[in-house]
Amino acid sequence: MAFDSLSEKLQNVFKSLRSKGLLTEADVKAALKEVKMDLLEADVNFKVVKEFIKTVQERAIGQGVMTGLNPGQMVIKIVNEEMVNLMGSETTELAMRPGQEITVIMMAGLQGAGKTTTAAKLAGKLKLKGKNPLLAACDIYRPAAVDQLKINGEKQGVEVFSMGTGHKPVNIAKAALEHAAKNGNRVVLLDTAGRLHIDEEMMNELIEIKEHVDVAQTVLVVDAMTGQDAVNVATMFNDKIGIDGVILTKLDGDTRGGAALSIRAVTGKPILYVGMGEKLSDLEQFYPDRMASRILGMGDVLTLIEKAQEEMDEDKAKALEQKMRKAEFGFDDYLESMSQMKKMGGLASVLSMMPGIGGGQLAEIENAMDEKKMARIEGIIYSMTPKERANPSILNPSRKRRIAAGAGVDISEVNRLVKQFEQSRKLMKQMPGLMGKRGGKGMFGRFKMPF
Repeated sequence: MAFDSLSEKLQNVFKSLRSKGLLTEADVKAALKEVKMDLLEADVNFKVVKEFIKTVQERAIGQGVMTGLNPGQMVIKIVNEEMVNLMGSETTELAMRPGQEITVIMMAGLQGAGKTTTAAKLAGKLKLKGKNPLLAACDIYRPAAVDQLKINGEKQGVEVFSMGTGHKPVNIAKAALEHAAKNGNRVVLLDTAGRLHIDEEMMNELIEIKEHVDVAQTVLVVDAMTGQDAVNVATMFNDKIGIDGVILTKLDGDTRGGAALSIRAVTGKPILYVGMGEKLSDLEQFYPDRMASRILGMGDVLTLIEKAQEEMDEDKAKALEQKMRKAEFGFDDYLESMSQMKKMGGLASVLSMMPGIGGGQLAEIENAMDEKKMARIEGIIYSMTPKERANPSILNPSRKRRIAAGAGVDISEVNRLVKQFEQSRKLMKQMPGLMGKRGGKGMFGRFKMPF
C-alpha cells in the first residue's frame, strides 16, 4: 500500500511513546515533531500537516492526557481520531436520484489517471447493488478509450453506449440518457476525455455537458502516485466545474500517498473510492476510520472480511476449514487455498490489513512469496498423482524423485515442501482453537501455510 513507509515510521514513533510510563510535554512535542516530518515526507500538504499537528498537540497537552493511566496510548488515540477527521470522519456514498429517476455520474480526470478503467470498476460496483448501470463512451479523442471501455464493460457484464468518435461528447451524453430511459438503466456513467494537463477546451467540454445533461454527481479520478499534484488537480477541477467527490487510483502502489490525507482538507470534497489494484474488482469504498487504522498499523479487519465475502467461495471455504480442523487436507486443498488467496489479491494484500504488519515485514513476505516461487510450488504439486496429492504420507523417496523431475526442480525443494506441509498438519491436530474457535486467534494468527 502507498502508506507502508509512513505506517512503519509512525509505528516506530508510537512504540517509543508506549515504552514510557510517564510523558512530559517535551516528550509529546518531540514525538509530534517526528510525526510532522513523516507526514511531510509522505507528501501531505504542508498547511494540512501544520494544522493537524497543532490540533493533536493541543488535545494531548491540554486534556490531562499525560497524567492518565496510559498516556502514550492516549496520544496515539488522539492522533487516530484527528487523522479520521482529516479524511472526512464519515464514509460518503454516491448520491443517487430517488425512485425511477436516472442518476447521471460524470467521470472526469487527467489522462493516465485510470479514469476509463475506474468507470468500469464503478459500474461493476453499482451493478452488484442492482442499479443496472450504463457506461457511455464520451472520449472522442482517443479511439482506444472507446474500445477499452467496451472490453471492460463486457467483463463487468455492463452495457456500453457508444457512437464512435464522430460526435460531440455532449450529444453522446444526451443520446446515452435517452437510451437509458428506454432500456431501464437507472445509472449512466459518462466516461469523458482526459488530457495530459488541464486546459480551457477540456473544461468547456465538461461545462457544456453539465449545461445540457442533468448531471447528479461529478466524480474526479486522480492518480495517488502524483502526490501533491493530485490535490492541486482536484482543487482546479473543483474551482472550474465543481466536483462532488474523488476516486483515488493506484493507492496500492509504492507511493507516498499524501493525497489521501490532503484532498478532503484542501478541497472540502470527500474521497468516495480508492483503487487498490489493476483488477476490475480492485475498487474499495473509502472509509476514513479504516484508512487511518491502516496507516497507524492497526490493521483493517473489516475490509478484509468484506473482501473475503466478495471474492471467496463460501462453500469451498467452509469445506476447506472442516478439513483443516480435522487435519485431513491434502495438496489439492492447498492449491484451492492458493486460488482463493489470489482472488483476494494475494497473501501480502491480506496481511497488509492485519494489525501490526508493517511495510518492512510485508516486503519480506512479498520477497519470500514471489510469483516464481509460487509457480514452482504449484509445479511440484501438479507433478504429483491425484492419489499422492490426497495422501502425502505415501510420498517415498522414489516418488519424490519422480515429482522433482516432472516439476524441473531439485529434490530438496520437494522434501522441504512435504516437510512443511506435514508440520502444518501436525500443528492442526495439536491446536484445536487455531481455526477460529472461541478463544483461538484464527487461521491468520497461527496457521503456518506450507510455503
